[in-house]
Amino acid sequence: MAAVVVRECFTVLGATGFIGSHLHCYLEKQGHNVLTPPRNAPWIFTEPLGHILYCIGLTADFRNRPFDTINAHVCYLAEILSRSHFDSLLYLSSTRVYLNAASGSEDERLIVNPLELDDLYNLSKLTGEALCFRDPRARVVRLSNVIGSGSQSPTALQAIISAIHTNRRVVLHTTLDSEKDYIWLDDVVKMLPVIATNGREKIYNLASGVNLSYYAILQALRTLAEFTIEISPKAQRLNFPQISITKMQRQFDFSATDILPFLPSLMIDKGKINEKLA
Repeated sequence: MAAVVVRECFTVLGATGFIGSHLHCYLEKQGHNVLTPPRNAPWIFTEPLGHILYCIGLTADFRNRPFDTINAHVCYLAEILSRSHFDSLLYLSSTRVYLNAASGSEDERLIVNPLELDDLYNLSKLTGEALCFRDPRARVVRLSNVIGSGSQSPTALQAIISAIHTNRRVVLHTTLDSEKDYIWLDDVVKMLPVIATNGREKIYNLASGVNLSYYAILQALRTLAEFTIEISPKAQRLNFPQISITKMQRQFDFSATDILPFLPSLMIDKGKINEKLA
């Protein structure tokens, strides 16, 4: 007997963004009913929304748009939680909150400083998380740096790809041994609906669980093109701990895709690499 596929109602908030648009397409292909309301649609507070996937957020441009960042990560979320009718809500936060933390565990105490301009992003995401933790219908997923085809956003990997195509010269403003965790887009769009409908925990890290250095990434890209590397004299090392994916492994038997083999093919695609800053 064929397995019965359960059709769900999902509402993707931020469906025109990088992750939201791919998530929308994936859910429709799976046969689910998918709502994609535009921002401030009045019916969002009157109609049943099913499982909300909150993909609204700013990435690399948060430094120049502080008020929009707070509105997206906190204020609009508060309206949805307090006024909308839904079964569950999954808030997309970021593993960027682990910068300078002792570990990448969901229970780790985090370090933020409002005097640091870059910490506005972390503070806004953590405030959004705090709101979700106080609503029994809501969960949080801290996403790693998501890469995949289909984005032209001005992020670190995009800048590297563009520099290679333009003048075969890459200037790094962080050291070669700086490390981050990266996750493949297909893993993200597959697992987010599963977490939304079946998650038992209030918070999950959705990451690969393995840090990659800029050196490793650049070596992979060099299999396709020759280029020079210049390190800025003011370059600093990014201090990200290894992200724990124990919860994802324990409940969902999750195993992340290795991104390195995909980097050369993405480079051929004129740099359509997206790194979702967190």
